[in-house]
Amino acid sequence: MKFTVNIDCTPEEARSFFGLPDVSKVNDLIMEGLEQRAKENLDSLTDPQKFYDRMMSAGMGNMEAMQKIFAASMAGTGKK
Repeated sequence: MKFTVNIDCTPEEARSFFGLPDVSKVNDLIMEGLEQRAKENLDSLTDPQKFYDRMMSAGMGNMEAMQKIFAASMAGTGKK
């Protein structure tokens, strides 16, 4: 026997039902911080040379190391 139950409630109602804390204030603080950092670093995200320089200074090493990382991350994308 198989049956489905659909419950129509808001995320806030679900959290309170399960006794989970309201983390909306913490989430708002995190999102404000991320937005501010994104605005401060917008020029380095849109300029390819600044992006490359930042990646190299972040420990990527050299272009070959970056290519190996990208190749390794894409190696399993087509497999199931």
